[in-house]
Amino acid sequence: MLNELESLSQNIGRLIKISERHHQAHDALAQQLEQLRADYANTQGELAAVREERDALVAERDSLSAKIDDAQIRLNAILEKLPRAKAAPEPDNQLALLPPDGGIEPDTADSALGALHEESHHQGEKA
Repeated sequence: MLNELESLSQNIGRLIKISERHHQAHDALAQQLEQLRADYANTQGELAAVREERDALVAERDSLSAKIDDAQIRLNAILEKLPRAKAAPEPDNQLALLPPDGGIEPDTADSALGALHEESHHQGEKA
């Protein structure tokens, strides 16, 4: 009977140790769960803040888009009021009739033409 009591005592001791380990594991899991719930609450708060920021940005984008559309409508109205451009632009002044500048200054061109005229005049006198 003494052996049975000793055996029961040892088994009870092992059960107490197992129970303590399970209790410690339970406490660790409970702390981890509490930490995860706190993290979840913080994440939910951050998510709400990000959603508010997103909604504000969407509202700002929509407002800017509406302003752009309004500006485009006003610009088109202004452009419609402007006179239409002619198919082939006609020069409005005498300078537009001149050929594009070939890189020669007008004074240089006149003096070159005058020198050529004098040279041909002198050759006519020699002959």
